[in-house]
Amino acid sequence: MLKRAKEVLTIEADALRQLISQLDRNFEAAVGTIAKCSGRVVVCGMGKTGIIGRKIASTFSSTGTPSLFLHSSEAVHGDLGQVTKQDVMIVISQSGETEETVRVLPLIKKIGAKIVAMTGNVKSTLAKHSDIVLNTHVAREGCPLGVAPMASTTTILALGDALAACLMDRKKFKKEDFAFNHPGGSLGRRLLLKAEDIMRQDLALAKVKQTTTVKEVLLSITKARSGCACVVDSRGHLAGIFTDGDLRRHLKEDSQILARPVQEVMTRRPMVISKDKLAADAFGILKTKRIDELPVVDKSRKLVGLVDVQDLLKAGLV
Repeated sequence: MLKRAKEVLTIEADALRQLISQLDRNFEAAVGTIAKCSGRVVVCGMGKTGIIGRKIASTFSSTGTPSLFLHSSEAVHGDLGQVTKQDVMIVISQSGETEETVRVLPLIKKIGAKIVAMTGNVKSTLAKHSDIVLNTHVAREGCPLGVAPMASTTTILALGDALAACLMDRKKFKKEDFAFNHPGGSLGRRLLLKAEDIMRQDLALAKVKQTTTVKEVLLSITKARSGCACVVDSRGHLAGIFTDGDLRRHLKEDSQILARPVQEVMTRRPMVISKDKLAADAFGILKTKRIDELPVVDKSRKLVGLVDVQDLLKAGLV
């Protein structure tokens, strides 16, 4: 079994190396044509290549190139109505002679959409009716019988990825753009959530004055169900932070600490984060500094909230 597995993987790896050598100006032309498309990229195919086509369309859509998949057999039963003159069609058929796919070609021509072919036969009917031909020829399939598409579908998949990557470069597609298309994913949360989106405020924020006694501060912390209290001056600007660590350190030296004003025992100049910074940046600070709470301030350093490591856990950032 290992021998067969290694043989299949070697065949597919060789097919990818061959694909690299087959890349030419047609690939550049395909990227340019798709990049200028004012409509959508419609990926068309059926069977195993159709499944690969769905993945290519999905990758395009999530990386800044609006795309959809059109099954060849469904196209001639009404779904071709989705295609417009402004679209670019990527038609996939390794043989270039798939009956259902070939039947669609004159209809696409009549609509006026550009056709980019992915085929292993550059002399096929598909190739002859296409504006741009991308050669996906493979020396042999990984299938022991030589009939099931394996190496060919691998090359088509990889070629689709190469197109998507080049289009991302061409369109200057950024991580923030990707996150916008994936708001429900972990990357989306890391790139979209800001500190102000998850910070604690109002009743969940223990905010006290500098003259407040430590006893009163502890009561405020308990009421807010927080792990610390943020200490502010008369203008609401952050003056310091008081944590259980501060309490333990000073309790050893002064048994009367509960009656002292918090400004005498608080930590001055604590680490902070601006409210418009990413929540992921807050996590980086907490992790690097090995702390659990991070005050959130505005541009004038006025206290507006607090980010606790537990908030990051709830947001799925940890």
